[in-house]
Amino acid sequence: MRLTIIGCGDAFGSGGRYNTCFFLETAKANVLVDCGASSLPAMKAQRIDANRIDGVILSHLHGDHFGGLPFLLLDAQFMARREKPLAIAGPPGTRARLDALMDVFFPKSTGSKWRFAWTVEEIPVGVETDVLGHKVVSAEVVHQSGAPSTALRISDGDKVFAYSGDTEWTDALLPVARDADLFICECYAFAGKLSGHMSWEILQPRLADLRARQVMVTHMNPTMLARTAEVEAAGVLVAADGLKMAF
Repeated sequence: MRLTIIGCGDAFGSGGRYNTCFFLETAKANVLVDCGASSLPAMKAQRIDANRIDGVILSHLHGDHFGGLPFLLLDAQFMARREKPLAIAGPPGTRARLDALMDVFFPKSTGSKWRFAWTVEEIPVGVETDVLGHKVVSAEVVHQSGAPSTALRISDGDKVFAYSGDTEWTDALLPVARDADLFICECYAFAGKLSGHMSWEILQPRLADLRARQVMVTHMNPTMLARTAEVEAAGVLVAADGLKMAF
């Protein structure tokens, strides 16, 4: 697998970072994991051709994680002149929320005659689901989003990418992260117990329990961004917009 971080910021763009969006090139397909509101301009800034994307897999339905979809779809329709299908997969409730989002941002857009086929599949929590040839398993985590918020485990049959989504600590992360080649974990703040989010103070003592081959932190606020040297000293990777890595 090859990862390009299109955006790793929090909802507020702390540190000038774009909203969450990870571009995975796998043995099966090219997929985005989450597509936050600023993802399309971030992709264009990094010269990533959106027509290379085969699908989008969503962790949860907050704007900084799925709010870029209307822009991605309409760019494909009118600018990129996309012809190949696009698969969208997310937690239960994705179809209704995406339709509502499209109609709020661009009224009547859901009724457009699309030049390409796009589909929405809802991933049952805890049930292995095939998405573009990948085995995808989700686990519900602790983060209020109006629908199940999930962590994701994505395998192409060779490598495993795992992602916490947004959550405070929950043991539901353990089977998601176990033996993953890369586990990306939100770590919003450096210290404290937060509602719906993780801090380094809570994550650090549990790192060994995750049993992932590599751990990377993401979705950081200013208190976390100011202390990333301490995170790296603990052997944990720190996400950055534009970072590329193979694993």
